[in-house]
Amino acid sequence: MLRLSQETTLFLNLFLCIGWWDHRGRFGQVHKCVENSSGLTLAAKMIKARSQKEKDVVKNEIQVMNQLNHANLIQLYAAFESRHDIILVMEYVDGGELFDRIIDENYNLTELDTVLFIRQICEGLQYMHRMYILHLDLKPENILCVSRATNKIKIIDFGLARRYKPREKLRVNFGTPEFLAPEVINYEFVSFPTDMWSLGVITYML
Repeated sequence: MLRLSQETTLFLNLFLCIGWWDHRGRFGQVHKCVENSSGLTLAAKMIKARSQKEKDVVKNEIQVMNQLNHANLIQLYAAFESRHDIILVMEYVDGGELFDRIIDENYNLTELDTVLFIRQICEGLQYMHRMYILHLDLKPENILCVSRATNKIKIIDFGLARRYKPREKLRVNFGTPEFLAPEVINYEFVSFPTDMWSLGVITYML
């Protein structure tokens, strides 16, 4: 399990930032970087976390990602912490957001493409749900294509994810309005179908 390093200077010693990544997370900027020892290209999400509450949110994301190991979920490589920042180092993919393909008039989105996208999202979600983890912010912006030449995808952004304990009723009042399930809007108990509602909206968009 990955643990937070207490020094972001260690990050600078281990990794070389070589540019911006197209995707920007909700709470931070994302840089393309290279691990000095291996030459491996990765993505570094640099998050401002000044208050303890903000740090707790990021640490929840780290705890969730530490439990997830699946081909359709973005993988956490390392994490670093300083007084006001937390850096998440993750695998790098450069195919852009699924949202970009949806709105691109020059991209020929076929029925087969849609089937491949949805199947992979379902497989990633199925794995998360087997681990009793809810994503709670599924949307095309949080699904990245591995490359521009393939339909392989990765689900990202686990900042709002929660561990689901059936005996402990869970309510949430966050998410992206267009993709919210009725139980979130009505502040009722959420569960696995909450993510499936969001998936249904994505399917409709495709």
